[in-house]
Amino acid sequence: MDKVKTENTELEILEAAKDVFQQKGMDGARMQEIADKANINKALLHYYYRSKQLLFEAVFKSAFSLLAPQLNKVLNDDSALFEKIENFTANYVSFVIKHPYLPNFVIQELTRNPEFVQTLRAQPNFPSMEKFSNQVSESIAKGEIREIEAEQLLINILSLNIFPFIGQPLLMALINVDKEKYSKILLDRKTEVSSFIINSIKI
Repeated sequence: MDKVKTENTELEILEAAKDVFQQKGMDGARMQEIADKANINKALLHYYYRSKQLLFEAVFKSAFSLLAPQLNKVLNDDSALFEKIENFTANYVSFVIKHPYLPNFVIQELTRNPEFVQTLRAQPNFPSMEKFSNQVSESIAKGEIREIEAEQLLINILSLNIFPFIGQPLLMALINVDKEKYSKILLDRKTEVSSFIINSIKI
């Protein structure tokens, strides 16, 4: 029971910290506030995480571990290139609708502390570009797609999928829609993005 209680307490801390970090960022968050939200005392919080930086890194790694499999699917699964683009777009949009805090949280904190990406790169689940690059080269050689750098294609895929979520308030104002209409637009992105990208590269 002690082990279960320990695991539950740690999960409650991470969930509370996620909410506070999401609202206030690393600099604005306070350990006392996180402890209060997790319904524990500050001493117990420090028993699990000696500093706010260590707690933040645990929350960030947890958040990135949710995103990493989505990136690995587009980079490393065995599906054909066009199918891979279609699957990634559909899965990513569905995934972020369920976890709306993730894109802003990850991008905000990588901007604040870009060196932290080196810590992420050391994780075993960090995505690798090698297989995707080879697949793009093979598709070009077969005459299936136009000449394009794999890095540029990946940036296009990620940008078109991510920005509608991190730029939501601005985009809602620019196109003058409410949240209900914008939610419909996001769902339509499941097919709109993949169609746009595929049509831009196929021969």
